[in-house]
Amino acid sequence: MKIDVMTKDKDIKTVVPALRFPEFRDGEGWKRTPILEICEIIGGGTPTSSNDVYWNGDIPWISSSDINENNISEITPTRHITKDAIKNSATKLCKAPSIHIVSRVGVGKVAFSRVDICTSQDFTNLCNINCNYIFLSYLLSIIMKQKVQETQGTSIKGIASAEIKNLHVPLPEIEEQQRIADCLSSLDDLISAVADKIETLKEYKKGLMQQLFPAEGKTIPAIRFPEFQNAGEWEVDNEFSQYIKLYRGSSPRPIKEYLTQDIDGVNWIKIGDTKSSKNYIINNVEEKITQKGSTKSRYVYQGELILANSMSFGKTYLLEVEGCIYDGWFVLREYENNYYKPFLLHLLNSEYMQNQYLKLSAGGIVLNISSDIVYQTKLPHTSIDEQQKIADCLSSVDELISTETAKLDQLKKHKKGLIQQLFPKL
Repeated sequence: MKIDVMTKDKDIKTVVPALRFPEFRDGEGWKRTPILEICEIIGGGTPTSSNDVYWNGDIPWISSSDINENNISEITPTRHITKDAIKNSATKLCKAPSIHIVSRVGVGKVAFSRVDICTSQDFTNLCNINCNYIFLSYLLSIIMKQKVQETQGTSIKGIASAEIKNLHVPLPEIEEQQRIADCLSSLDDLISAVADKIETLKEYKKGLMQQLFPAEGKTIPAIRFPEFQNAGEWEVDNEFSQYIKLYRGSSPRPIKEYLTQDIDGVNWIKIGDTKSSKNYIINNVEEKITQKGSTKSRYVYQGELILANSMSFGKTYLLEVEGCIYDGWFVLREYENNYYKPFLLHLLNSEYMQNQYLKLSAGGIVLNISSDIVYQTKLPHTSIDEQQKIADCLSSVDELISTETAKLDQLKKHKKGLIQQLFPKL
């Protein structure tokens, strides 16, 4: 797809994007147009939830949670209202096609509808649109993101409907609008397809784990590799403490006195570092502590497994870094004679184990798990050879998920760059 570069505005009342499709490279600039000249803007409302007469009708009704934050896409309503609800509440029917901007809770999200629809009061809605509504959806999404950034750090919690009504939006001719809309829609369709594939793979892995580990009350998994069909039952009644030793982390206090940016600082591994982890592998940390601070903490090594006892509740991670852990972590040791490490990582993050943690910690005000709770869990055990076969199978699915996730990240990056070029700087 060839797109030409444009560098200058043609006059002060028009703007020109950095990239244009070849057939529009000699066209006029995009005209700044008052938004009220190309659409009608109306609000929304929520019918009384306690009145059954207003609900379960045939008219779609949406709240801000129905809107996808990442893609401009057609809305899929989850609730429906009746004609009585429209007559007796503030909600209004938006004739299709329409655009819907979340201007309060979830502020900044934008989507469109190809069917007549109603919305909650968290929306500002555009109807009777006199331009390409998909193109306008992308354009408004850019504008809304900028407005959200402008309000960050302030007490402003939304975008007033009056502010949207005062917008002047740059518009090219309808043919160019259509070309841009088609380009970005096809890219969003591809992004959605990859995202769906990732979710399908995750569900497949989840189901596979349920089949490869014995179900509760069983001693043999539902699916077993051929070479282990006659290998006998798994051990399922032994407690965690029979196989693995836990060692709790500790924190030098006050921690602020031990944080450092020195090159010889020691990695300070926190629960927050799991945000950037993939497949339960930690390979990067945000903070370091001093060498003196490390003597007051617990040192862990690359290749070790650590289990979160708070916040990232009950999840186990493989370390690709070394450093110190605070008391929000346990490090797992002395298990090598009983468990193949990749298998153990899958097992400890399975629903089988997570459900045990939740059950044993039930009743607590905060979801924390002590070493006593972890030690009480039942840990299924089979031969190292079978463990390795299971781990290899699950890891192959993880590799597929990682490949598709990398593809998704690249597509999103490409889309972001393309949008910056296809639309004028606003």
